[in-house]
Amino acid sequence: MKQATVADSSDILHKLESIEKELSGIKLAILKRLTPARNKVVSLRGMIKGIDVTDDDIAAAKHSLYSAIKLFAYSSKPSIGSGLLKK
Repeated sequence: MKQATVADSSDILHKLESIEKELSGIKLAILKRLTPARNKVVSLRGMIKGIDVTDDDIAAAKHSLYSAIKLFAYSSKPSIGSGLLKK
């Protein structure tokens, strides 16, 4: 009777180890799918070659992007108690 119990216990242990290995393989496969591929960073510098971008162009772009949001400018020299942002 004890021989059967030892054999059953070792079989169960062996099955558990194989299940653990299979689960770790499944976890790795899922993580590989969920992790985005590391693509090269594409430089957009060539797209505007020959075009002059002025400060007015940048200001207009900021205005069109953030027109619904009230923008705050950072103070150049914040003092204690005056706050970091000013209107």
